[in-house]
Amino acid sequence: MDDMKKKALEYHVMDGKPGKLEVIASKPCVTADQLSLAYSPGVAFPVLEIAENPLDAYKYTGKGNLVGVISNGTAILGLGDRGALASKPVMEGKGVLFKRFADIDVFDIELDTKDPKKIIEIVKAMAPTFGGVNLEDIGAPECFEIEQTLIKECNIPIFHDDQHGTAIIATAAMMNAAEITGKKIEDLKVVVNGAGAAGISCSKMFLAAGVRRENLLLLDSKGVLYKGRTERITPEKVEFLIDTEKRTLGDAMVGADFFIGLSVPDCLTPDMLKSMANDPVIFAMANPNPEIKPELALATRDDVIIGTGRSDYPNQVNNVLGFPFIFRGALDVKASKISEGMKMAAAMALASLAKEPVPEEVRKAYGRDFKFGKEYVVPKPFDPRVIEWEAVAVAKAACEEGLAADPITDWDAYRSTLKKRMEKYWQ
Repeated sequence: MDDMKKKALEYHVMDGKPGKLEVIASKPCVTADQLSLAYSPGVAFPVLEIAENPLDAYKYTGKGNLVGVISNGTAILGLGDRGALASKPVMEGKGVLFKRFADIDVFDIELDTKDPKKIIEIVKAMAPTFGGVNLEDIGAPECFEIEQTLIKECNIPIFHDDQHGTAIIATAAMMNAAEITGKKIEDLKVVVNGAGAAGISCSKMFLAAGVRRENLLLLDSKGVLYKGRTERITPEKVEFLIDTEKRTLGDAMVGADFFIGLSVPDCLTPDMLKSMANDPVIFAMANPNPEIKPELALATRDDVIIGTGRSDYPNQVNNVLGFPFIFRGALDVKASKISEGMKMAAAMALASLAKEPVPEEVRKAYGRDFKFGKEYVVPKPFDPRVIEWEAVAVAKAACEEGLAADPITDWDAYRSTLKKRMEKYWQ
């Protein structure tokens, strides 16, 4: 860990330049004539065009390829509430991933307030700047109010990645794990440990994917959410209260087919794993230390499918498989929002891609081959095909739902555009 700390800190000051992002002009400005076009007096002409037709902002400015990554640092992944300023390295990191995987530009904005109404007011006022907004590392339950209000009041995609990014990738993983084990999604008995933003979003998406309501148990730090419980029940938890005699995680795991942990390290014991059904699936997502270590899970049962949020184990459920490509598709059709249908389209695209033969680029990036099965249930982020499959699926869903201000009709041409756009990143 000391070696990782040293490398990480050195990385962030590499070449004597602090941080991970910079702003680069996309038009030349080396002559007096170019200066007059970039600024006064020439800039007046696009101003007047946009004032006359607001959609021209997508033509004459970078709005259509610009996402605001916005946080107040109250729920930094694995680190908790460290404040707005301390969240800046994470938000810059998100910017790097947006650019590297989907060629999307980012302004990271850290807001020094915990008041959800202030955050809503600030983001709403800034909305004209962006083609979309990625909310990040904002704690529950405030994140629910912030996102839902902004979705209603803004006409650009608003997406809280801590909720939906995890849910989309986990749903894709669940679909494929069910297929590998020969089980039907509607028959799966599912345990979700952790009722924060990600846990609640995952639970909702699992239900949308076909898990039956009576087969899903959601737990928080006090145990199972059961009907009659009154302790620490927020409005977001109410819909998951269920008639059951089960109270603890140990109770919930008996006979379960699928476990997803968005909670704390080492809370899933070998005995709990032994009590699960045949061919159990475990996605232990606590970072950096999962709910059960993969080595321990595999030593306990040889029929288990195990995944984590870490890159050094098989089956990494990583949000980078989601947000860059979801925003790419949404931005390219000028979507007004990211709908539930668009999210499900992203999950289904990822699930389908994992079944395709893996190209040479992926083998080189990871130093090994991959084949659909117990150790490969979702694609790898360095698979150059992800943008074609996922962004196209998201854009199609937006068009089909009437959410696209600029619908695409030639999908083959769009795929070609995406491939050409990303060529420089794969050379």
